[in-house]
Amino acid sequence: MTADQDIDNSTTLRLTAETAAGGSVIELNFAVNGVERNVTVEARRTLSDVIREDVGLTGTHLGCEHGVCGACTVLVDGQPARSCLMLAGQAEGAEVTTIEGLAQPDGTLHPIQQAMMDAHGFQCAFCSPGFLMSAVALLDENPEPTNAAIREELSGNLCRCTGYQSIIAGVERAVEIIRTDREKSPAAETEGVPS
Repeated sequence: MTADQDIDNSTTLRLTAETAAGGSVIELNFAVNGVERNVTVEARRTLSDVIREDVGLTGTHLGCEHGVCGACTVLVDGQPARSCLMLAGQAEGAEVTTIEGLAQPDGTLHPIQQAMMDAHGFQCAFCSPGFLMSAVALLDENPEPTNAAIREELSGNLCRCTGYQSIIAGVERAVEIIRTDREKSPAAETEGVPS
């Protein structure tokens, strides 16, 4: 028996038990990191559990499971969301981006990933998926945030190792990388050039 068959059998048993106990089962159609997904899950399941257990992407970490620590942060239609507090059914039709979806298909790291490596942003790194997803949302909205804006955006994420300075430095480094990439882009080279 393969691992996929084990998961399928486990899911079937879980769903059968749920309906036998009077619970609701739903079909969920959503995209995760650009891949369309269709899963059948208990209506009471959280998005984090579905991402980890049904989709098989374990980069989204579960810390407190009360929405306090931020380790489970993912992007839902581009906005940061605590996936441990969100019912999976609320993601119907949404585009969900997890930490696994940041790097390019060829393995090129997202600027925030590269920046955190450059700044030695994390120690144990358990909190890193949530910090990175929060930082991506910030930089998508404001590519030139101030130090105060970075601190404000990341204030909802907890780290027990770093003291936060290296994380802030990592986001500031990402701003530099994004600015440099933007300045090197062909669009930037042709701006102001008469045609």
